[in-house]
Order: sequence, then C-alpha cells, then structure tokens
Amino acid sequence: MAETPVLEVQDLHVSVEGKPILKGVNLVIRRGEIHGLMGPNGSGKSTLSNTLMGHPKYEVTHGRILFEGEDVTALRADQRAKKGMFLAFQYPTAIPGVTVANFLRQAVKSVRGEEVQPRDFRKVLKETMKSLDMDESFATRYVNDGFSGGEKKRHEILQLALLKPKLAILDETDSGLDIDALRIVSEGINRLAGPELGILLITHYVRILNYVQPHFVHLFYQGQVVKSGGKEVAQMLEEKGYEGVISEFAGRAATSAATA
Repeated sequence: MAETPVLEVQDLHVSVEGKPILKGVNLVIRRGEIHGLMGPNGSGKSTLSNTLMGHPKYEVTHGRILFEGEDVTALRADQRAKKGMFLAFQYPTAIPGVTVANFLRQAVKSVRGEEVQPRDFRKVLKETMKSLDMDESFATRYVNDGFSGGEKKRHEILQLALLKPKLAILDETDSGLDIDALRIVSEGINRLAGPELGILLITHYVRILNYVQPHFVHLFYQGQVVKSGGKEVAQMLEEKGYEGVISEFAGRAATSAATA
C-alpha cells in the first residue's frame, strides 16, 4: 500500500477580497521529501503558503487541502499547527517585551496542548540552540526586536526544531539574507530535514537550492504549478530567467493549440 502523503493539494482555487489568486494548484509532498517552489513576484507563492496554514484572509473557493489524508481545508491555523503543520514567515513580526525563550515555550505548549516545565524546557532549548550553532544569549532577547534578517530567519528555524512538525512550509526563508546568513540558515534546514519531515521551500531565487538540495522543483506562475521536475527545473530558471522559461512554455502551448 502506498504511503499517504503528508500534504496533498487538490485543484485549489483561492481568492482574496473577491480577486482570484490561485487557479487550480495541485501538489503532493511525502515524508522525507524537500520540494522547492519557485516563481516570479506576484505569482501567488505567499498566497499558497498562507492558505495552506489557514489564514482567514484567503478564501478557498474550490479544491481541498489534505494533511495525512485528512481534509483540513476548513480548519483554523492553530488546529493545523496542532496536527503538525508549520509555517516560517517571509516577514517575521517583532514582539517587544517577550523573550525568545518565553515565546518558544508558549508555542510548544500551544501545539502540544500540555504544560511544559520551565526547567525541562530550558534544557531542551539549550540543547537545540547548541545543535544549530546558536549562542545561548539569543534566548534572552525580545522576539525579532532589533534582529537582523539572518537572526529573524534563524529564529524561525529554531521554532521548527522545537515544534517538530510533520510538514514545514518555508516562505522565502532566503529573502533579504546575505551570503553568510543564507549559508547558516540553510545548514539549519539541512540538519532538521529527515525521513519524518516534509518540506515545502518557497523561494524566488535559485541560490538557496544550491545549499538545500530539493528532491523536486516546481515552477509556479499565475496561481498554478506549470512545470515540475528535479533540480534541472531550477537550473533552467537560472540560465534563462523566469521570463525566458515562461515565454518558452507559452510558445509551446500556442504551437500545440495551432496544430490541434
């Protein structure tokens, strides 16, 4: 019997304030797989990530989102998180006055639905930060307050490590990172990748896929997955750019239509 995918998106159509954004997305992710989703600005990548996690602003007008075979399309974001879904934001919010340690302990408590003893949590947090090569002083800082772009994204990876989800949706985790920060964040993702975790890595640039090796790469354009394959899809985009690849697809479609 084939393994049930951790995520299956079936013909997903989504509108925002009455405007159609996603126009029939189909996607399957299994445990242990890393999927790169690439597309130009405005193609609907962030709409997809927010919809998968249950943001109420995004209205599903058709289609379904299945998590481990269960239809979660109507579930709230917190309900999806408790089932094992995780979203790393493109633009993490600062929370002055709340320390990283307290924020993370509450996040773990909310997802697990049980109290986490401070002493036990401090031990786990310390060990996790060490595994990610993070200084312990990071835990005493206020959440994303005065953080650099790289620090914000490392905090997202730290959350991922502590929450241990079954599906991680990483929305442009490489956005705004310099070369050194990109390498550090990518190393964190690689350390957490494994047979129990499915990863959807959404990006605008090829460069992060040189550090985090995907099993599959999808080209996203105008609210749809228009091409899927291996690393060759990313290499094609690197060589020809989005406009070149999309123009090529459009030309092939026009030729097929004319000869049909």
